[in-house]
Amino acid sequence: MLVPVLLFLVGLILLIKGGDWFVDGATGIAGRFHLPELLIGATVVSIGTTLPEVMVSATSAVGGHSQIAYGNAIGSVICNTSLIAAVTIAVRPGKASRKSLLLPVLFFFGAAIFFAGIAYTSGSFTRITGVILLLLFLIYMLLTIWQMTRGEETLSGTGDSSEVTDGAEQSVTETDKTPDSAESTLIKEIVLLIVGAALIAIGANLLVDNGTLIAEALGVPESVIALTFVALGTSLPELVTAITSLSKGHGALSLGNVIGANLFNLVLVCGISITLNPFSIPTSSTLFGMNASLVLDIPVMFAVMLILTLPALFKEKLYRVQGIGLLAIYAAYCVIQFAM
Repeated sequence: MLVPVLLFLVGLILLIKGGDWFVDGATGIAGRFHLPELLIGATVVSIGTTLPEVMVSATSAVGGHSQIAYGNAIGSVICNTSLIAAVTIAVRPGKASRKSLLLPVLFFFGAAIFFAGIAYTSGSFTRITGVILLLLFLIYMLLTIWQMTRGEETLSGTGDSSEVTDGAEQSVTETDKTPDSAESTLIKEIVLLIVGAALIAIGANLLVDNGTLIAEALGVPESVIALTFVALGTSLPELVTAITSLSKGHGALSLGNVIGANLFNLVLVCGISITLNPFSIPTSSTLFGMNASLVLDIPVMFAVMLILTLPALFKEKLYRVQGIGLLAIYAAYCVIQFAM
């Protein structure tokens, strides 16, 4: 038990340092190219912080552990929304652009409805399902890149506009430097982004692997580990990014990261896992005599995303009460998982 605990702590240290470098690199690049931080968060940063989910779920699917692959993806969406986004909103509520959020929100709910439709009708995810989810990921990325090239202020995000303005000012400052100096700084930012992502992935793996060993030693079932412990572990990059972003005054980066990561958990993480090894919904846990995933997990996933996005789409604001409510839902969800 001593070795897993020590490796768990090493993973935590790597996550913290990796998150620090990752945010510095991402915000630097956003400022240099005059890109809104929430856009960077919903694309580049989201892909980076979703890598642990991709690795864990793909490995689990290939190894025949469909409960881990399925539970990790759904659990991560719930964790990202009702814990990580909740913390961001509770600490720093603010404005949100309806136009900014429309594309990722529509894609998320479109993918979620497709995913849930298969879960409730057949309960079995075929390779065709995986390919369709991966195509949705590709279409979303192409549309996002198209918006970037048009210069639209997609996902201009929460908080005040000073985050984008500060980035733009930083970019202007960079252009005043010599070409060699500017190129050197850009290379440094890219290196920080890549190395930070690598440290986050390694740290998350150490936390998940050894945390799972600790949980198993304590007698926690695999399905519960997947939906709570593994989901929380693979969402730690998003959590570290959120905390680091807030501490550095980049709340928009955090919210964009969460929204993008939720979408990628469905279309990229599930898409890759199902394509590699099709599987059915785990049936190890029941609630009210029914499959717990159909009664609890999927409905909670929809509920927390609706609570997060509806006020932003209709009122163009995010409220502290949202964050508090989402945190309460996550606490109740975890309690129910361990009580089943």
